Amino acid sequence: MLKLLLDEHVSPDVAAGLRRRRRELVVYAMRDWAGGAYLGQEDSVCLAEAAVQRLTLVTYDRRTIPPLLKQWAEEERHHGGVIFVDEKTISPADIGRLITALAELTKEAHDWGWQDRICFLHR
Repeated sequence: MLKLLLDEHVSPDVAAGLRRRRRELVVYAMRDWAGGAYLGQEDSVCLAEAAVQRLTLVTYDRRTIPPLLKQWAEEERHHGGVIFVDEKTISPADIGRLITALAELTKEAHDWGWQDRICFLHR
């Protein structure tokens, strides 16, 4: 089952909106996950704990996450999956569109195996 962790650059309103649309969906905003203990932490720390909890990270970060995923693949380390969002496709300020796109993806992909999966979100 797909469970989402929204990185700290994704509005917590997205998590709330997704939970309203798909009540069965497990989704955390970074500020609410583990009582906010991972705010400001290194990407590797967050990604490692997300993997333990089988959470798939939703992020706009295409600068630091891809090199980390490459390094982990080379080290044969696993992650819980990553969904990349491109700000040119869906602006971080367009909360409604982001909720809709993620809701559609979770309907389509809830049964996929998410370990080590990388996905790019579309409108």
